Amino acid sequence: MSDATQRTEISNLGEFGLIKRLSEKITVTQPTTIKGIGDDAAVLAKRDKLTVVTTDMLVEGVHFDLMYVPLKHLGYKSIVVNLSDVCAMNAVPTQVTVAIALSNRFSLEAVEELYDGMRAACKRYNVDLVGGDTTTSLKGLIICVTAIGEVEDGKQVYRSTANEGDLLCVTGDLGSAYLGLQMLEREKKIFLEDPNIKPDLENQQYIIGRQLKPEPRTDIVKWFADNNVLPTSMIDISDGLSSETLHLCDQSNLGCDVLEEKIPIADEARQQAFKFNFDPTLCALSGGEDYELLFTIKPEDEEKFKGSLDVTIIGKMTAKGSEPTLITRKGNRHKLIAQGWNAFGNEPTAS
Repeated sequence: MSDATQRTEISNLGEFGLIKRLSEKITVTQPTTIKGIGDDAAVLAKRDKLTVVTTDMLVEGVHFDLMYVPLKHLGYKSIVVNLSDVCAMNAVPTQVTVAIALSNRFSLEAVEELYDGMRAACKRYNVDLVGGDTTTSLKGLIICVTAIGEVEDGKQVYRSTANEGDLLCVTGDLGSAYLGLQMLEREKKIFLEDPNIKPDLENQQYIIGRQLKPEPRTDIVKWFADNNVLPTSMIDISDGLSSETLHLCDQSNLGCDVLEEKIPIADEARQQAFKFNFDPTLCALSGGEDYELLFTIKPEDEEKFKGSLDVTIIGKMTAKGSEPTLITRKGNRHKLIAQGWNAFGNEPTAS
């Protein structure tokens, strides 16, 4: 958090003063942004494309812990997790709005640090921050982001449109973010027991980074467009591979076969899982917060993905009425079970 010697009480500015202060450094670059911050609503121009809108909320003590999450990282993450949902529609993100509720323990400098991270994410992904709201919270910090994107009519992709025989694909690698969270939680527990012990993150920048600073796969959406590929269904992986796969199966009314040996897991994550005495596959299936894309393609498109993209084919969709199944490395078949994040529980059920 910011230096206490530079603390400015937000109450000294008031709501409109805070909005003015935070919006001073906001710039817009999208040609569709007609009016940004400063009125009752943003004004966006309509063109010959469809608009997609998604909203996500992050609540202190539920989705993040400020004992180990820097405010700038939190601001960055709050934006990109919403951009990931836009990407899952095969759309390009263009604008966001941000609403925050904060208690009086947060200074102006702390809120500016949070917004520095938001602006960094917006700049990196060419997204305009066009409005939002601020209010008081009796306890802690709440962040609500709405993301807007655009996609050509006919190019939008839903969860419900997979076909029997389609190949099941995933971008990137899975499980690292969950393991990064476990490392941070471990060090928090040690610190609370003895504040004199310095944190030891074992030089695991990759898996810590996957937890604190995820990135949306806008590059994959661009690749689809450049290579004339249209997934038959798609979803982003926020709650774990198993949960998201079951969403595709349920909404497409199909089963699936997922091959354990094909699930992509980074070497750093695999080794850290072993240190924790975790099953790496379980971390990938149930950990969540990877913000990769899970999608299906027609079998005839398979050749387009070979050797040119960060995508792994992990299985296929099976007939209506068949069971979503995990096929182990030894060839055993097990019912695929959702053990990921429970939004109204205390923590992910994976362990």
